Amino acid sequence: MCGRYASFREDQALADEFAIATVADDVRLLPPSWNVAPTDGVRMVVERADRETGEITRQLRVARWGLVPSWAKDPSIGNRMINARVETLTDKPAFARPFATRRALLPADGYYEWRKPGPGATSKRKQPYYLHPTDGSPVALAGLYEFWKDPTKSDEDPDRWLVSATVITRPATEHLAFIHDRQPLMLPRSAWDAWLDPAVDAAGARELLDVEPPTIDPTPVLPLVSSVANDGPQLLTPDPDPMPLDPEPTLDV
Repeated sequence: MCGRYASFREDQALADEFAIATVADDVRLLPPSWNVAPTDGVRMVVERADRETGEITRQLRVARWGLVPSWAKDPSIGNRMINARVETLTDKPAFARPFATRRALLPADGYYEWRKPGPGATSKRKQPYYLHPTDGSPVALAGLYEFWKDPTKSDEDPDRWLVSATVITRPATEHLAFIHDRQPLMLPRSAWDAWLDPAVDAAGARELLDVEPPTIDPTPVLPLVSSVANDGPQLLTPDPDPMPLDPEPTLDV
């Protein structure tokens, strides 16, 4: 599960980091966010044909988080498709086609997850964690994107097309499984070119997903992030009194 993440790095810094040739105009209108939530606009890196020259270029574009299949009757289905499990990418019709031809990288500074209280806990409050690379570098979340045409709009309406995206998830590493059993799949720089290349087919793309994730630091933070109304760097403030970890089981002797 990846239901909330942070993406606050400046556009130019991302352009340099991901070797982006074109930054779309609507990207510049998207503010930084420390609390990216489903249905929000998100920045994504794609390789697409340039509208004027036809040349394949690496672009930074905006998509709505929550993939809407091209065959959907309305965009509300995207609310349930913010994640795509790596184990079933080719089995789900909503993900199989974009996995073969429309892959993206979603730049993030970190993501959030909530740890449930253990057995016997006196409080039902979940403990939020901010999970981020130890070295402070951005991560590239493996994603898919899709186009959906609004049947209620005319062909002349510039808003007739909705671009949406989903984040691919994998089983959590042993280091992070105490928080949640899933985590977003983060691709290393060495896989970026092939992942974005539309000439790489689904079989080739699947091989790229068998990678070790970067070293992630799980930091317990204040519950501010639990409300989508809250945003800002204060969401990363470490919780001075986090929920205690569950005790290790003991063996009877």
